[in-house]
Amino acid sequence: MAGVVQDRPTAAEAPPTVREHSTGELVKQASEQITLLVRQEMRLAQAEMAAKGKRFGLGGGMLGGAGVVALFALVPLVGAGTAALALVLPVWAAALVMFGALMLLAACMALIGVAQVKLATPSTPPDFIESVKADMEQIRERAHR
Repeated sequence: MAGVVQDRPTAAEAPPTVREHSTGELVKQASEQITLLVRQEMRLAQAEMAAKGKRFGLGGGMLGGAGVVALFALVPLVGAGTAALALVLPVWAAALVMFGALMLLAACMALIGVAQVKLATPSTPPDFIESVKADMEQIRERAHR
């Protein structure tokens, strides 16, 4: 059978073999991927909290500035109210009535402010929590396969 050409592919023509990974390599890859995923989720949470903190700081600063301006604007109004009450009451009594009215207003504003702060909590980022839940569910599904 000399002169018969065989149909075997040469080494250069052979298809690449699929390399099977050992269990240790697969565990190592999974560990690296989970670590990367956790780091990315932490970066997401950090970015969300930074954005929330900037908004909170800007809002708080604007509210504080508005309070100072309103305080300066109320001084002449309080003086005018005291002067008007002084027409029917002694000056000391008119000043005491104005003090009581302003303290009542301050107490109401404080209660409203506390309620608004409670509405702003919890401060956990919702996108981060949902993303972590989805990631954990995917990990569980893949582990069961």
